[in-house]
Amino acid sequence: MGDHQTNATTTSTTEDLCEMECSVLKRLLKDDGDKCMLLDCRSFLAFSAGHVRGAVNARCNSIVRRRAKGAALSLERILAGDEEARARLTAGLYSAVVLYDERSADAESVREDSTLTLVLNGLCTDARGTNVFLLKGGYDRFFSEYPEYCLKTKALPPLSSQSSLDSSCSSCGTPHHDQGGPVEILPFLYLGSALHASRRDVLNTVGISALLNVSSDCPNHFEGDYQYKSIPVEDNHKEDISSWFLEAIEFIDSVRDSSGRVLVHCQAGISRSATICLAYLMKRKRVRLDEAFEFVRRRRSIISPNFSFMGQLLQFESQVLATSCAAAAAASPLLGPKSASSLGLGGSRPATPTSPFIFSFPVSVVVNPGYLHHGGPLTTSPGY
Repeated sequence: MGDHQTNATTTSTTEDLCEMECSVLKRLLKDDGDKCMLLDCRSFLAFSAGHVRGAVNARCNSIVRRRAKGAALSLERILAGDEEARARLTAGLYSAVVLYDERSADAESVREDSTLTLVLNGLCTDARGTNVFLLKGGYDRFFSEYPEYCLKTKALPPLSSQSSLDSSCSSCGTPHHDQGGPVEILPFLYLGSALHASRRDVLNTVGISALLNVSSDCPNHFEGDYQYKSIPVEDNHKEDISSWFLEAIEFIDSVRDSSGRVLVHCQAGISRSATICLAYLMKRKRVRLDEAFEFVRRRRSIISPNFSFMGQLLQFESQVLATSCAAAAAASPLLGPKSASSLGLGGSRPATPTSPFIFSFPVSVVVNPGYLHHGGPLTTSPGY
């Protein structure tokens, strides 16, 4: 850390956490950024809206925090999907790890049940000896002082404005789901309709290299020029789309790993392809269904997976989180005097399902109606 460490003060709450001023972090990023690891301890949605350059999102949503029941989350869980960063951390290649939330002024103001505290305990368990710091004032203060060191997502229009734009274009004769172009979900993942997939100019403009066709009747127009994968499912309540989740996720990963971009589409880009994108976010970003749904809906307001697909996604959420919580329960207890009494594991741990995600309709699962009524009525007919 050199002279930077002299500007950080040890807090009274724990000997493992120091406080760092925003000016110190700015100098670190400018002069020694490769040796500084930034962990953003905010929600997936907040991180996606804006974060400090180079930061990694620590994915510890409320369900995982509750189910952990006092067990320290491992670095494998905290840095899920960021194997390179985790490997560098455990190898001791970072001279400092800086944690930040939205706006905590100092360590004493950080709540014991917060994501930041869970991340801190995970670091103390799996990365002992690492210099860990809290960014004073969090992201809010750092962004206000050094916006040039932050990445902000281009402001998305309010959903009401998106609906108005759709309505104003209805007279042109183009269905709402075909208007505009594919939307970026992640830098390598796009969501759109069959029309988008049929236009070479659209694909080339976005930089698409592969297409995931989530339908049984949409043709693959340019098989000699793009990589294709087809998932032959209809948009109805009898389809088991969840049996394709892992295969679809692996295909998207393969495109990402080859530095490509994949367009996921069905007929309208409303139900089937949206379901696949939601499953991908839940699995790879370790987020709840409601977080993933809001994230995608902000980018394509007309998404509306049918009721059965929503139920299958809820089952998938349970499986993904159960895997995370089983790993957390097997980890070491939290550091500190309250950790032993707060475990509450009672000898039982969440099982990790190994069977396929089979879902039968009708379902005995509560689905938030808010998921199903954005941009129109519940989708139940084929063709979406």
